[in-house]
Amino acid sequence: MAMRKVLVYGSRGALGRNVVGAFEGAKWDVLGVDLKDEKITPVGQTWAEQSKSVLDQVSTELGGEKIDAIINVAGGWAGGNIADAGIIESSDLMWKQSVHSSVIAGQVAVSHMNKNGLIVLPGAAAAAEGGTSFMMGYGMAKAAVHHLIKSFAQEDSGLPEGVTTVGFLPVTIDTPMNREFMPDNKNMTPCDEFSNKFLEWTTQPPENGSLFIFKSELSETKIYQHK
Repeated sequence: MAMRKVLVYGSRGALGRNVVGAFEGAKWDVLGVDLKDEKITPVGQTWAEQSKSVLDQVSTELGGEKIDAIINVAGGWAGGNIADAGIIESSDLMWKQSVHSSVIAGQVAVSHMNKNGLIVLPGAAAAAEGGTSFMMGYGMAKAAVHHLIKSFAQEDSGLPEGVTTVGFLPVTIDTPMNREFMPDNKNMTPCDEFSNKFLEWTTQPPENGSLFIFKSELSETKIYQHK
């Protein structure tokens, strides 16, 4: 039986490396996409150029084969309200990291995903639960991804038959960078919680278009659907 294939977008970040390890441990064939040190690297100055670059490289790597899942964990964080001098730059960066990568992930699925595949895209609990005045660019980009997830779930989205799109909405992920900037935060969600849930979704897909919040308190993680 052929190995199932997964494409991990943002494969070299802290969460991305964990996801890659989890899927490899479960005997999946993993294709990584990241800005550096990866087989597939977006090249180009514009969104369109990067899209073409990724699609061409994925096509070459797959050689006509199909993928069963796409996990997008690309992204970052930037603060700032509307009075911040860098609001345009930070908003542009957040949009590129979360929205550009999610749209390209969808394009990859159109061309290369098997029927009944899985797409997982990166949202944020804060953007789903209300305004994000102190991190406007971040919240705006994540809210756009939430909308994209709902749009991907509609019948006329253009995706292959039976594909399920799901959003993961962390409060705070336990990464080295987050620990450095928030050393007193005891409520970070371990990367394993995300990776294990993503693997579970490949065999037990949730409702198409659903958004799941990952919230941890004192080493206990709760994963629940946002309504």
